[in-house]
Amino acid sequence: MAGAVNRKISAASARAHTRKSKQKSPLKLPSGFLKNILLVLLVGCLAWGYQAIRPPPPKICGSSGGPPITAPRIKLSDGRHLAYKEYGVPNEKAKYKFIFVHGFDCYRNHAVVATYLSPEIVQSLGLYIVSFDRPGYGESDPNPKRTEKSIALDIEELADQLGLGQKFYVIGFSMGGQVIWSCLKYIPHRLAGATLLTPVVNYWWPGLPANLSTEAFNRQSQQDQWALRVGHYTPWLTYWWNTQKLFPASSVIAHSPDNLSRQDKEIMAKRLLRKEDAAPVRQQGEFESIHRDLMVGFGNWEFDPTNLSNPFPNNEGTVHLWQGDEDILVPVTLQRYIAQQQPWIQYHEIPGAGHLFPYTDGMSDSVIQAQLSVAN
Repeated sequence: MAGAVNRKISAASARAHTRKSKQKSPLKLPSGFLKNILLVLLVGCLAWGYQAIRPPPPKICGSSGGPPITAPRIKLSDGRHLAYKEYGVPNEKAKYKFIFVHGFDCYRNHAVVATYLSPEIVQSLGLYIVSFDRPGYGESDPNPKRTEKSIALDIEELADQLGLGQKFYVIGFSMGGQVIWSCLKYIPHRLAGATLLTPVVNYWWPGLPANLSTEAFNRQSQQDQWALRVGHYTPWLTYWWNTQKLFPASSVIAHSPDNLSRQDKEIMAKRLLRKEDAAPVRQQGEFESIHRDLMVGFGNWEFDPTNLSNPFPNNEGTVHLWQGDEDILVPVTLQRYIAQQQPWIQYHEIPGAGHLFPYTDGMSDSVIQAQLSVAN
């Protein structure tokens, strides 16, 4: 009897032990399942990141779903189009012919020198001024391969197709003023003279003293410092940085009033920009207009404006650089240094003036008269 009982107990214990073993056995996943899950998550994250940093395709003017073409345009040798607008006396009757280069987040209608010139100056001097949309702005086709050199060659083609002659003048404002350095470098043989109105300075031009450029750079807001760093060091992140909501992006793109000097604010109070006039600026997309400006303007250049040779060694023309000493966007200290390094530049520093000084009464007349002083 005792043996039978022992055997029964042993059988019961065995069954209980089996049940416990089954309950405690770990869940076994198919071979490689976890690895596949991690791979899928990684691919998903990469796909999301790629979509986040990838800018949408531009809405080309005249294409299906794109903005309409309303301005006259020329077709460049690479197939792109440049839209333009003419001011002053007719081209064929003009004595002096100018090409105006607009600034950041602007287009051909924002030709401040042309629109603020007095009619008397225009007629008495026989002035013709053509303003054009830089690539990606307004109604000019984007140029994904845009460089500091390509825009100068675009200007040369514009002059040729409009019949401006062998020599013409160039004027640029702000980011457009920076373009004039490229004209002085790549097409000096085509220029009768050049004017730079508060041209944007690239803090990474190697000829600028490190202490001077660093000091000027640090005066910019933290958010603008980061926007410029991204445009310079990781240009492929420019679109994402300026459209994401995690960190503050460029205050210049946002048109922050903190970037305006006292004079700038007074000018803005008098000059109300109509919404319908600003709408065409970015109509093809922000990436190929304002974002491309940041990448090119603050990227690595083929040349350094601080080391340019005199484009008019025989005094056949002049170069004028105008700068306000209270400009918050473009540091006056850097302009002074560039002018000191280039004695052939006629430097005009305006006390109490900000970035928008070209909009002050009479300034356009002064700029044109200074440029034509040799010719007169």
